[in-house]
Amino acid sequence: MKTLRIPLVIVLLVVAGRAFDAGAQTETNLYSFAGPPTDGQGPDAGLVQGSDGNFYGTTEVGGTNGDGTVFRISPGGTETNLYSFGIPLDGVNPSGGLVQGSDGNFYGTTEVGGTNGDGTVFRISPGGTETNLHSFVGYPTDGQNPNAGLVQGSDGNFYGTTYAGGANNSVYPYFGDGTVFRISPGGTETNLHSFGYPTDGQNPNAGLVQGSDGNFYGTTEYGGTHSDGTVFRISPSGTYTSLYSFGSSPTDGTSPIRLVQGSDGNFYGTTLEGGTSTNCGVGIGCGTVFRISPSGTETNLYSFAGPPTDGGYPEAGLVQGSDGNFYGTTEVGGTSANCGPYGCGTVFRISPSGSYTNLYSFVGSPTDGEYPEAGLVQGSDGNFYGTTYYGGASSNCISGCGTVFKLTVPLSPPPYPINQITGIQLSGTNIVFNVLSIAGETYQLQYRNSLTSGSWSNVPGVSITNSIGSILTLTNFAGANQPQGFYRFAITP
Repeated sequence: MKTLRIPLVIVLLVVAGRAFDAGAQTETNLYSFAGPPTDGQGPDAGLVQGSDGNFYGTTEVGGTNGDGTVFRISPGGTETNLYSFGIPLDGVNPSGGLVQGSDGNFYGTTEVGGTNGDGTVFRISPGGTETNLHSFVGYPTDGQNPNAGLVQGSDGNFYGTTYAGGANNSVYPYFGDGTVFRISPGGTETNLHSFGYPTDGQNPNAGLVQGSDGNFYGTTEYGGTHSDGTVFRISPSGTYTSLYSFGSSPTDGTSPIRLVQGSDGNFYGTTLEGGTSTNCGVGIGCGTVFRISPSGTETNLYSFAGPPTDGGYPEAGLVQGSDGNFYGTTEVGGTSANCGPYGCGTVFRISPSGSYTNLYSFVGSPTDGEYPEAGLVQGSDGNFYGTTYYGGASSNCISGCGTVFKLTVPLSPPPYPINQITGIQLSGTNIVFNVLSIAGETYQLQYRNSLTSGSWSNVPGVSITNSIGSILTLTNFAGANQPQGFYRFAITP
């Protein structure tokens, strides 16, 4: 039997932690889109971190043909335009984000375009090779206009929604109330459910999330008992249940956005409008954050107050950070008046119980982004990454062509022992470490061949300074190629 060259982790230096500083977050504008014909414009969706450590996303317009792009950007801000939509019979206007499939490729949707002009599902490799998997046909046999991205289910298929199409059209003739669909990685598409107002939800404007029970959960922008949107559950085979209808009270949210399942098993989301505030228009409200159980018990956690002190109109879903809190964006609001009376948008944090903090107010062009219409993703380095639809340094677009930004937020220490190695695994020839860290400290990986003789040596390039706290991931590239030895982290304040 061969001896595996797997390191043994036995020593970890521990020093005292630092107090959490809620005001120490830092926002960095990583990239300003330049617009057509060489670059994308108007990123309407969030990012996904690929297995290579880079982030991948879409812009709704821009590119060679002005019809949108797929791009890659490194954590340091190096951007590459991978694909420009708009060739004949191609998709147009990708307003949803990407998901990396188990095969390493990325999958997404375009709102319009394709053979019938009703939108597409596409696959694109990390190198930029694009394939149109399905062109929607529209009412009454198929979905139409997918506004949101996909989720890969545990069965390997992808699941998503279309804003229009399907068998029922309650408002606009030959338009349809929207669908839930399933599509295989090879492009075989099945319509699982056609929405049908007034007894059902109408126009799903967000994607799905697969719950821990195997079912998919989602929202509709309109429809339901009060015509203010719904939360629904659907099985992989198409068994559908409407869980909650918004608008049940004057202070309830309206027009819900994508859900995320929290570590407590409940689902969390935002509503674009509604809530208790009247700062964003009479009878409209500035939006809410809500929690809903898998069985449909809904709780309004927070009502946005709008500018000038708070955000308004959260147009994207939430992400649960490694500290257990949820992080999101609002399209408008915040303290800056550079974008007009409604502000330039914000980033916020909210606990599962509803404790809320406005973390950052965007400033707008030319130094910053404005109007973040998409949610955040937490990178493997612990920072949060996102996009803004407008803003940035480019003068090629009115109000800027959009940005990619990074937000560094010192995270509260996790509710378990810190300064410990919690995971170590092989990834090819690399060794990957997970460390529970404290904000403001430096973590240097060290190595030696023996515990009885020799000194510890720093592993070159495997160090994080001024860490943000919580779980850090560090990689010793090609570390598995060296003889078996011992590792530790040297930690300095």
